Order: sequence, then structure tokens, then C-alpha cells
Amino acid sequence: MGWVMMSERELNRVEVLAQVDDGRLSVDNAANMLDLTRRQIFRLLKRYRQDGAAAIRHKARGKPPNNLIHQAKRDYALSLIKENYPDFGPTLAAEMLAQHHGFKVSRETLRKWMQDDGIWLSRKQRRRFHQPRLRRECIGELIQIDGSDHRWFEDRAGPCTLLVFIDDATSTLMELRFVKPESTFSYFEALESYLLAHANFPVPGGRPIRARHLNAQPDPNWQRQSMMCNDRANGETNPTDSPRLTSAPG
Repeated sequence: MGWVMMSERELNRVEVLAQVDDGRLSVDNAANMLDLTRRQIFRLLKRYRQDGAAAIRHKARGKPPNNLIHQAKRDYALSLIKENYPDFGPTLAAEMLAQHHGFKVSRETLRKWMQDDGIWLSRKQRRRFHQPRLRRECIGELIQIDGSDHRWFEDRAGPCTLLVFIDDATSTLMELRFVKPESTFSYFEALESYLLAHANFPVPGGRPIRARHLNAQPDPNWQRQSMMCNDRANGETNPTDSPRLTSAPG
């Protein structure tokens, strides 16, 4: 006799039925253990005594399912999709097949067919892995700027923002400044301080080739502040229109 494929549930039934057949276990206890009725236990026990343990496995094992779709229908549906709907997803493609071609199939079945045929990629297969950006080679070549709102001085002062300038090549803190509002003018002042402090940097003029703000969000007053900066540069600033610049806490 060859090998017989059985599930764990079927093996458990065989073990319990063997104990019932040997008289080591009652029918009631077997029914409780297998969560079956006495009638089902007697029916399984009859099959076990007649054909052995192999008779306990499911009769449909190894046979094609009753709702199996013929291979020709599968090929026909995929050919229609390739010819007419090559860029459609499974849901929309199933609707188009039913509406225009009279071919009804569930979207999940169609999804499996399209994945097996390589027409459709699952969400996991569509994931893109971005190559991490390499650090710059020279110190001062790229300065990353960010601001962090926090109660830095606990109860000794109100909340403020810490502006941080970080060198991309070495992760060195190049400039630190506490300001009350995180505004365009506060970044201008911090940038001026950085340029003056690093005027003799290996980068010409002490200026970084590129500066990048981390998690930058648009400032609603950016346009107004930019116009006022231009007026300042041209000497046309009205003192009553100038925004109040606050000094660093402390």
C-alpha cells in the first residue's frame, strides 16, 4: 500500500476511532473529542472497520473542484484583457468583460489569473525601493536646515524653536539658534550668522553649494515677508509694516 495524504484533522479522527474500535474509548467521549454526534461517530467507525484508515480522508481529495473554470475560458478572458484592456485593473476588467463581452467572472478570480499571467502585479510586487542618497564628499557642500518646536527651557521660559544647521558630509552641527517664531526672517538671521562664522570655509566664500530644509512646509506669510524683504533691500520699507523680529530667548 502506498502513501496516503491526510490532514491533521483526519489523522486525529483516525486515532480516536482506533481507540473506540479497541474499546479504550466510549462513543460519547469520542463524539465530545471530535465535536461530532453519535450518529457521525458510528458512520465513521463503520467506514474505518471496512476500509481502514484511508477511508477516513475526504473523498474529494485529489479531485478537481466542482466550480473549476475550464482552461479555455481562462485563456479567452486573458486574451480579451490583453487586446482591449491591457492597462485595466482586475476590478474594472471584470466589469468590462461582463458588460461588453458577456463573460462573468469574479474580480478575485480574475486577479489571480492576471497575476499568474504577469498582466497584473500585486501591491507587494509594485513596491519601489528607493536607493538611499549618498552623503556629500566635502564639508560645507550641503547644509541641511530644520526647526524644532519644543519647551526647551521647561518652565523657565515659553516654548520656542531651535533652528539647526547640519553639515551633510560630517553630520556636524554648524549653527544653532533659539527663536520664538519659525519665520523667514529668523532663518535669514541664522543664515547670516552661519556665513559670518564660516567665512574661511574650504567652500569658496564660506557659502554652501546647496542648502535643504527638512520637512519644509509653506509659510502662509511667505509672500508678504518676501515682498517686505525686497522693500527693505530697496530702502522702501514702511516702519509700521515691518514684522517684529524677536531675539533669541535667554
